[in-house]
Amino acid sequence: MDGMTWAYLIVGASFALYIGIAIWSRASSTADYYIAGRGVSPVANGMATAADWMSAASFISMAGLIAFMGRDGSVYLMGWTGGYVLLALLLAPYLRKFGKFTVPDFVGDRYYSQTARMVAVVCAIFVSFTYVAGQMRGVGIVFSRFLEVDINTGVIIGMAIVFFYAVLGGMKGITYTQVAQYCVLIFAYMVPAIFISLMLTGNPIPQLGFGAKTADGVYLLDKLDGLVTELGFAAYTAGVKPTIDVFCITLALMVGTAGLPHVIVRFFTVPKVRDARVSAGWALVFIAILYTTAPAVAAFARTNLIETIHNKPYAEAPGWVRSWEKTGLIEWKDKNADGVMQYLAAPDKNEMTIDRDIMVLANPEIAKLPNWVIALVAAGGLAAALSTAAGLLLVISTSISHDLLKKTLMPGITDKQELLFARLAAAVAIGIAGYLGIHPPGFVAQVVAFAFGLAASSFFPAIILGIFSRRMNKEGAIAGMISGITVTAAYIIYFKFLNPAANVPANWFLGISPEGFGAIGMLVNVAVATAVAALTKPPLRRVQEIVEHIRVPRGASAARMH
Repeated sequence: MDGMTWAYLIVGASFALYIGIAIWSRASSTADYYIAGRGVSPVANGMATAADWMSAASFISMAGLIAFMGRDGSVYLMGWTGGYVLLALLLAPYLRKFGKFTVPDFVGDRYYSQTARMVAVVCAIFVSFTYVAGQMRGVGIVFSRFLEVDINTGVIIGMAIVFFYAVLGGMKGITYTQVAQYCVLIFAYMVPAIFISLMLTGNPIPQLGFGAKTADGVYLLDKLDGLVTELGFAAYTAGVKPTIDVFCITLALMVGTAGLPHVIVRFFTVPKVRDARVSAGWALVFIAILYTTAPAVAAFARTNLIETIHNKPYAEAPGWVRSWEKTGLIEWKDKNADGVMQYLAAPDKNEMTIDRDIMVLANPEIAKLPNWVIALVAAGGLAAALSTAAGLLLVISTSISHDLLKKTLMPGITDKQELLFARLAAAVAIGIAGYLGIHPPGFVAQVVAFAFGLAASSFFPAIILGIFSRRMNKEGAIAGMISGITVTAAYIIYFKFLNPAANVPANWFLGISPEGFGAIGMLVNVAVATAVAALTKPPLRRVQEIVEHIRVPRGASAARMH
């Protein structure tokens, strides 16, 4: 069968599976819709969390970033995996023991303030919409190439699929759909990685092939260093980012991970407090399979790309070049009119413009793998993007229906009415997410990095101080969240939207890029919150007792929150 037939067959089968699961696990109550009735096993929750976590940025864009950035791209690996350790150890079990539905629910009750709840709702919606823009962009990229439709059409198709299983199934449907999506995405990521590792190094394990010798007896990374430096790029294994920027991006991604509401809410779905920690451990195992493979995939892709296109006649270009040109994500301009593709570091001589987001998707085509493998990667990319998009949209809908309406504006609504409002909010959110996917503010991983910075500067300090500081009060938490997210958003908006020409290291605060400024926003949040709390009244005695209770491990293994 040709590639198009395989793509329709495999992608169609995966979509049928997701929709079937959504129908089977349809939510019938708000507990089902918000937290899957707290009946998910730790292993299943770990797998669903991994799928929720490994978004289009992880599947599609991360290896592409590493392929182009080399060692500097390691900030994404370190930040995202390190952040998950923080989440597992410092947040998940305590939040589960607190027993609320959502992060704004925790903030509102812990800080005994409707104002704090509202600030948290706004932050959750802001962060989630920023993040979901990257996911919908990823969906459009996959559809545009493998189903040969316009990127905008691809986004609309993705919206329809997410609408069906997110609105119908809620957290219950999303959880079991994400288990299936994890299986699809990890299989789709590993199969081509194993094939290409065998082709380049003779080693079937990509993680080992990354450090092995190629057929010509040269270590893969040494060969890649030679290829890129010959073209005028910095050595692949040499970083060019300032150390402080590497540190701040890594820190922003770490604490942003631990503050992402769509990941945190997953730990409310397990039966017991102990299960929250166990499921976090399983999630880390499932995540590590992909994350330890990504550097190898990046090196394989960059090596094959250079050897395939540089200094080759365009008339003899492989089919994948022309296929991706149709999407606008690859462009060739024959600057010297010699009919030969030149891929060089010098902007005035470089003739190839290659979008970073295509590297993982194009990798099997570049390596001339079978059509079914190429189609499988398309299904995996869609699974990664759609699983995270569904989780984010659920956060948005629950923030509106539960925290804004039920807890604030319309406390008298019934359970059935609340469920209806949640579904309506999800439908509206999907429409807005689709618009952001059609008009994204950057490439996938960059947009996601902004979301992490916003989460780092808003939620993480409020949550961590709410758990470990009896003295933190509502005035401090509110002031901290507002100041942190405001400073971070202003910095990102200025350099990325208002004055992009100024977005160079010389103009950055202390040399810190917009992607890393969430770390500064977090420090601003903590400093403001601590200062304001010290100058105002301490929290109520009952609140201090709650803080003490959720930290005490006594009886935690048997505790059930209702």
